[in-house]
Amino acid sequence: MDSYRTVARGARPTFELVDRKSRFIAQLAHVATAADADAFVAEVRATHHDARHNVPVWILADGTERASDDGEPQGTAGHPVLDVLRGAGLMDVCCVVTRYFGGTLLGPGGLVRAYSGAASGAIDVAEQTGGVVVMTFVTPCAVSVPYAWYDRVSRLAADAGGKVRDQLFREDVTLTVDFKAGDERPFVDAVRELASGEDLVRVREPRFAEF
Repeated sequence: MDSYRTVARGARPTFELVDRKSRFIAQLAHVATAADADAFVAEVRATHHDARHNVPVWILADGTERASDDGEPQGTAGHPVLDVLRGAGLMDVCCVVTRYFGGTLLGPGGLVRAYSGAASGAIDVAEQTGGVVVMTFVTPCAVSVPYAWYDRVSRLAADAGGKVRDQLFREDVTLTVDFKAGDERPFVDAVRELASGEDLVRVREPRFAEF
């Protein structure tokens, strides 16, 4: 997997759907671990402690998934929401759909439509507000060069498709540049040529990041 879509860190896209006086409130959050997901679920449960149900669903980038119906009839809540997240191609994401019961039973089909509709609405809100980002598998590279080489090395990074993530100006200039994994080689070779064969670029472990 070279990239995946997720909810931006700090974003809380929310959507409310009302069906026969039952309120379904879907909230999304970026999570990187199961512990992050559990913390978000606990936060929503605390906020909506008086709700009939708080249905938690999450998917991590490593393929781990969890879906609970939280007391709704089996298969009518958690898995419909999970299917919506999968269909949107989202990972490292947690969705909690809160239901305030309106006094009328909706039946299995009505519940599936309501829970999936609320989750879809929250994703639409995220899309419309810039709350969905693409995480790409990147290789970070750090290079320290004299000030006189700063502009040239910056151009070499840009020419190789890199994005400068950090700059530190001290005795020398240290640049941290992200490349799509596998694309860093031309930059490493170009800097080595500039430095007359000296290896100045420190290639770090690949990771997922916004790119």
